[in-house]
Amino acid sequence: MQKILPFLWMLTFSIATPAFAKDTNSRIVEGGGTGKFPAIMKSEDSLQTHTIFRPQDIQHFSGKKTLPIVVWGNGACFDSPFEHVNFLNEIASQGFMVIAIGTMPRASGEQNKERSTSAKLTAAIDWAFAQNTNKNSVYFKKLNTNKIALAGMSCGGLQALEVADDPRITTLIVANSGIFIEPLRGNAMPMMPQLDKTQLKKIHTPTLYLLGGPSDIAYKNGMDDVEKINHVPVFVANLDVGHGGTYAQPFGGEYGKVATAWLSWQLKGDKNSSKLFKGKTPKLSTWKGWVVDKKNMK
Repeated sequence: MQKILPFLWMLTFSIATPAFAKDTNSRIVEGGGTGKFPAIMKSEDSLQTHTIFRPQDIQHFSGKKTLPIVVWGNGACFDSPFEHVNFLNEIASQGFMVIAIGTMPRASGEQNKERSTSAKLTAAIDWAFAQNTNKNSVYFKKLNTNKIALAGMSCGGLQALEVADDPRITTLIVANSGIFIEPLRGNAMPMMPQLDKTQLKKIHTPTLYLLGGPSDIAYKNGMDDVEKINHVPVFVANLDVGHGGTYAQPFGGEYGKVATAWLSWQLKGDKNSSKLFKGKTPKLSTWKGWVVDKKNMK
């Protein structure tokens, strides 16, 4: 009996105590990123169709220092941001609320490769507005719904372009993407938005095209977009890394640095970050490997 009691106590303790349970609703990526606000990747019960990347501690984001918002569409229109985790986490660590289409990426094993629609970008914005005014939400009055970036990569970039006329948007990032010069006429991948170049006229915000150079399959389409956009400020930055970009590199690689700088300028008014894109010789043009151009930017 004396031997049985300790065993029963240990069994009861292991069942009742969650200390050994693995939290599958959140995960720390790359130590939280390199920014001043170590980030966390998580799934919210009120938005299980999306993945959140945001600072771990959001208590001090209030008043005039609320979190600008970035909504993101994934490559291949996948319904999970598993290809962009390092990149999106790094952006969040710089003081942004990132809402990516799709379920939270798994730590290992097969990822969710179902397809999504651009409607989920709009749903992310709707959710942010609702949470910001919900007194029962942890995000109550902590989100800057006046500063929202719409962004996406490849098929996700087309998703962003499809809803770029949303009046709530402050800026647009089209990464490794562009509207096809010749319509695909039914040969597109599932859920890929079928857009033509007239869609570009609906853009109403400063826009960054982030491309992978001539080896990027989307290069010609993206550069053609830039040529045709004449009514809003547009900046195009090319790094010859191909269609895959640098998203999976530590902290999102070069793409992480450039995207964060653009967002810091457009959503936070950071003058130092603006130097990367402004002026006769934008600072980014001096970075190794980068080729840039711009239009309508004073």
